[in-house]
Amino acid sequence: MRFSMIFLGIILLLAACQQNKSTEKIEEVRVNPDFKDIIRNPIQVNKQIDSSELAVMEFEEKVFVFDTVIEGTIVNHTFNFKNTGAAPLLITNARSTCGCTVPHWPEKPIQPNEKGTIKVSFDTNDKEHQQIKPITIFANTLPSETVLKLKGVVLPK
Repeated sequence: MRFSMIFLGIILLLAACQQNKSTEKIEEVRVNPDFKDIIRNPIQVNKQIDSSELAVMEFEEKVFVFDTVIEGTIVNHTFNFKNTGAAPLLITNARSTCGCTVPHWPEKPIQPNEKGTIKVSFDTNDKEHQQIKPITIFANTLPSETVLKLKGVVLPK
């Protein structure tokens, strides 16, 4: 009896596996032809990191101090950078911690030795006292995240 129960269980399991055959197809991952030369893997088989063939984002400044402003002022600043690496630099995203700080970045790749800008606007409405607004830039660099900051004091109206 015990043997027949085990045998029945195996048959039911095999039947269930046969019925769940998926008809879904695996799609080929395709790389945007504009970016195929930008994607690089810096980690080698021996787990050492080779950053010599990557893009490098070098900023003139990573922190902008806007001193003191009255609440309601919109603080605008442009962060200048240069790609000092060996590969084209592609910024994939830039964001801040809240909607009051909005970054704008180049959509096209920045070639080696070319310059670019990231423009940031900070709306000080409903913000008072000491403010530090980080802007995180995501790019094909190592590390892949770079943090810029706006700093200053907002006086109430």
